[in-house]
Amino acid sequence: MQTAPTIHTTPSGHASDARRQAHAGWRAALAAALLWTAGAAAAGLPPLSHSLTPAAAGTPAPPIRLKDIEGRFHDLAALKGKVVLVNFWATWCPPCRREMPSMDRLARKLAGEDFVVLAVDVGEDADTVEAFLSQLDGGHAFPILLDTRGRTLQAWGGGGLPTTYLVDRQGRIAYTAVGGREFDHPEIERTVRELLASPTK
Repeated sequence: MQTAPTIHTTPSGHASDARRQAHAGWRAALAAALLWTAGAAAAGLPPLSHSLTPAAAGTPAPPIRLKDIEGRFHDLAALKGKVVLVNFWATWCPPCRREMPSMDRLARKLAGEDFVVLAVDVGEDADTVEAFLSQLDGGHAFPILLDTRGRTLQAWGGGGLPTTYLVDRQGRIAYTAVGGREFDHPEIERTVRELLASPTK
């Protein structure tokens, strides 16, 4: 698990310079992450975990009201009745990068079911995220939302990245996971299908 960087606001008189510096910083981080990923593949890292931690019974999921990288608005409340996988991540986070393909495979395998993936990028802009997504083989079968100030992550109580929540049909947090996961592992898929088989009320 990687700790999310502190997100600061900047006085308006220096906003332009700050944006340029931040953009350069994220691009450098992205380049470093790409190099790390290549090295990790060569080093033969161990498989990602496939464990999920049950949440306290009846824990309501906090709101998510964010735009995706294409400017479309998404509201978690509108997805009640579906099982939702909420994944907080960032392009500079190596475990986030490792788990993204398996999240895509799970989303594609369950296409047509009442299952939705919301991948919430924390602290980055659309250009940075799109530069990363262009490196993915096969694209992504779910929306990428932008939590540019990290406020949604804070509302959910997350600190490090990646952090994932599995929300049931009633809008309650059913499971959590901190750190990278192999989302299309049979055990995680079975857990998702069990939630899908539960009644909506």
